[in-house]
Amino acid sequence: MPRGAEIAPVYAAGGREHDVASFMDRNVVVGILVIHRGRIVLERYGLGLQEHDRWSTMSTVKSMTAMLVGAAVHDGVIKSIDDPLTDYLPALRRSAYEGVTLRHVMTMSSGVRWTEVYPDRNSDVNRYSKSLADKVPDGVLKLMASLPRAHPPGSTFLYNSGDTFLLGAALTRAVGRPLADYMSEKVWQPAGMECDAFYTLESEGGQEIGGSRAGMVLRDFGRFAEFVRKDGVIDGARVLPEGWVAAAATPAFKVPAPVVPDITHYGYSWWLGDGVMAAIGHAGQRIDIYRAEDLSVVTLAALPQPPFVPATDHDRRAEIVTFTQAVRAACSNSNE
Repeated sequence: MPRGAEIAPVYAAGGREHDVASFMDRNVVVGILVIHRGRIVLERYGLGLQEHDRWSTMSTVKSMTAMLVGAAVHDGVIKSIDDPLTDYLPALRRSAYEGVTLRHVMTMSSGVRWTEVYPDRNSDVNRYSKSLADKVPDGVLKLMASLPRAHPPGSTFLYNSGDTFLLGAALTRAVGRPLADYMSEKVWQPAGMECDAFYTLESEGGQEIGGSRAGMVLRDFGRFAEFVRKDGVIDGARVLPEGWVAAAATPAFKVPAPVVPDITHYGYSWWLGDGVMAAIGHAGQRIDIYRAEDLSVVTLAALPQPPFVPATDHDRRAEIVTFTQAVRAACSNSNE
């Protein structure tokens, strides 16, 4: 990727000024990539991560899966995101997913009861994770089919990692091949990604997990961000339908506060705020795209989780947002 003049963002927190190195040390950050107007203007690694090491996407891959759905719509293998989910996953017929559409699972509004509480061993998300850990064939599909309905489809936002697993599974059925093959054909190879990436499988030879647990190198996170920023066009060839990115960045639901400080709404599996569309993953993974500013910012971290968070710890998620605002300011000033 081409490089521009390096920026040096600074910000204030905890009563003093911090530079990039201090930000990384304070917030357990393993990687920073800033791409402004198509050029890398900041790239840093920490905690032993090297430039060709793959780091976990966590849930940032949910947003990538939603972009692949757009590619399938552009290819005509998905006619409409208002298609019933059960058209693609008949195993969900006569379950709470009857009447749920692709749009509903893409906007976290399936209406199915779900508890995404990581410290609770009996929560739905941990039952889901247990099935994945045990590599149970079709285990997640059976779990999701067993859940009751809590709200009418499309009426209520509720973050649900299982919904995005189902979206990825439906996409697999629609394109008739593994997600990895489709991602490789539509995005990875055309965009000139630097390294192979990976999905984690539900079971041996089973379904790729479309909502978490993928892995890629830092600069390829950035290349994907640029693919979205450029409206799903690679070297003049359109991969996503015209207007798809704008639709993905249109608020579908207001999100409950506080999720993260700068986020107010949710779209097509993208978190939305003032000027930003963001892919956000557990433990501090973020892809922030400021389309109006020709700016993509990737921050990868290993934020401590309960019960290992000190009582005196500062709000690291908020500080990542503060740092990103300093990046925006530095990029803006670099053009003056």
